[in-house]
Amino acid sequence: MAVSLPPGVTLLERNWLSANNVLFDDGEHSALVDSGYCTQSSQTVDLVTAALRGRTLDLLINTHLHSDHCGGNAALQLRYPGLRTLIPPGEAEAVKVWNLRELSYDATGQHCPRFEFDDLLLPGQSLDLAGRHWLVKAAPGHDPHAALLFEPETRTLISGDALWENGFGVVFPELLGEPSFDCVGDTLDLIESLAPRVVIPGHGSPFGVQQDATTPDDLALAPGSMPPVVRDALARARRRLEQFIRSPEAHVRYALKVLLKFRLLEWQTVGWTSLLDWARQTPYLVALHRDHAAGQPVEDWLRELVTDLERSGAARVAGDTVYNT
Repeated sequence: MAVSLPPGVTLLERNWLSANNVLFDDGEHSALVDSGYCTQSSQTVDLVTAALRGRTLDLLINTHLHSDHCGGNAALQLRYPGLRTLIPPGEAEAVKVWNLRELSYDATGQHCPRFEFDDLLLPGQSLDLAGRHWLVKAAPGHDPHAALLFEPETRTLISGDALWENGFGVVFPELLGEPSFDCVGDTLDLIESLAPRVVIPGHGSPFGVQQDATTPDDLALAPGSMPPVVRDALARARRRLEQFIRSPEAHVRYALKVLLKFRLLEWQTVGWTSLLDWARQTPYLVALHRDHAAGQPVEDWLRELVTDLERSGAARVAGDTVYNT
């Protein structure tokens, strides 16, 4: 059942290759949060163009700069000359000079066309979007530079990859030996303190108070209270975080399968030789194999990961070909 979004806010829900796009439109000014992955950028442009019914897009905001959240930036900037783009400050210099060593795209074996930005999305800011003031909050963990957007009157949260209904995104700094699980916990605490009524995640459907809510308790929750579905999502996220803290190797395994599944989502079908070549050339996978495979040959190690995906129903193997499912 659909949740209740503020007037002027439309969710363009995408698949797991592209992050969700959140469109703000009050009839005079428009803005979009996150732009999806580059191979689906034409779909992003078409969705936004159809929703705006011929009017221009004025502002583009990125919650963070992973490829599935900003891969459509360049296409939108081409489609809408004069489009202003805001990004979190942590990687602004790397974007300015397009330093791929500092950005995540080469390291993950993903792609992102070069884009420009106009200003920074700073924690503590208030943005006027569709007639409401949205607060910018730092949300480190999954990405050290990530941000949340929160509207306090309707208590609507745009959470990016800090909170999904069933977890949160890979804690990438941990894969580089930078302790960040505490940051994930702090961000979950921040979200709980905001007591959102509705959460629009970076991936998956929004969750919270539903459109057909009719009782006063549903329509206007008491300060500090949350709908059960939001409270349950936070509890699941904390349980997953505790699991990763107790067993960092479980987090590494999860991250490896996420990286592999993302590529399968893009390719749909790939030969074993091409998949192995990709793994041998992708810095994250090279480093994780070196540090966590206990000397196992990379081909055997990769086959185990593919078998895990196949066992969970996320892939299918036929001969020397791997299929996304």
